[in-house]
Amino acid sequence: QVQLVESGGDLVQTGGSLRLSCAASGRTFSIYTMGWFRQAPGKEREFVADISKSGGRTYYADSVKGRFTISRDNAKNTLYLQMNSLIPDDTAVYYCAATSYSGRVVVSSDYNYWGQGTQVTVSS
Repeated sequence: QVQLVESGGDLVQTGGSLRLSCAASGRTFSIYTMGWFRQAPGKEREFVADISKSGGRTYYADSVKGRFTISRDNAKNTLYLQMNSLIPDDTAVYYCAATSYSGRVVVSSDYNYWGQGTQVTVSS
């Protein structure tokens, strides 16, 4: 199994940027497709982005496309989410997750391992 720890959440103003990190330990990081999800108060957890095991393929939710970039460094066992042009609707707890599935994985129940989450708050 793999253990995941997110960091980088903060309070930022509208239009600002943040970079989230997710450090993985345990089994070999590169065998997992990785994803970012978020959950706002009173809302269900929603898909943000995922990235293939090699990092060669990425996929984004329409709500973040063009503003967020998912990437990974398999040598450092770390997943990233660069978030630009942040808006108040991006306010949520952000979670990284790992799955042994290949291909595009957008459903949270398909992920086996989760981090504890990091809070992102965007003020207007």
